[in-house]
Amino acid sequence: MNRETVITEALDLLDEVGLDAVSTRQLARRLGVEQPSLYWYFRTKKDLLAAMAQAAMVPHAQAPLPMPGEDWRAWFLENTRSFRRTLLIRRDGARLHAGTTPSTDLDRIRHKMRFLADSGVPEHDAQMAMLAAGRFTVGSVLEEQADTGNTADPDLPADLPPVDHEAAFEAGLALIVDGLTARLTASGGSCPKDAFPVPPSRGL
Repeated sequence: MNRETVITEALDLLDEVGLDAVSTRQLARRLGVEQPSLYWYFRTKKDLLAAMAQAAMVPHAQAPLPMPGEDWRAWFLENTRSFRRTLLIRRDGARLHAGTTPSTDLDRIRHKMRFLADSGVPEHDAQMAMLAAGRFTVGSVLEEQADTGNTADPDLPADLPPVDHEAAFEAGLALIVDGLTARLTASGGSCPKDAFPVPPSRGL
């Protein structure tokens, strides 16, 4: 048993039972070890969940970085879609990811920010757009993964159509990009005077 094995089995357990039911006791039983053995790799359950969240982001973290000359709008759309796809891979993926902080992906975040800046997007606007897109994506996936598809709720109209989560996500994402484009056009690409540094967007 090693750290990577523990994380892999923990993610598989997550897919089987959901985030609320994941416990170190169940994980130890799954690995065929005593529960205290896990403390060799993770001091607390919070540490384990953080490692799981980071490992779950690997598909997105391995996506190609933007290249000079690419259209920033097309890249921004695909980057956010990649984030959504990765969150959807794991059961309760959005809940697992929410509240985490970037650690090993800081160089990728800097690269993306430099790309947006080189494309004419002021740093403050780039930070705000990435933050908004990240939070919008996590919230969208939270709703999607919480949707049980139960239409038998007596409090809902009988003719209420089911939510098309992907279409709703695409519509919201388009509004973010269109809004940023309009903002840049109106300001001539200048950064507002009240610009201030913000934390990098998680995941994106």
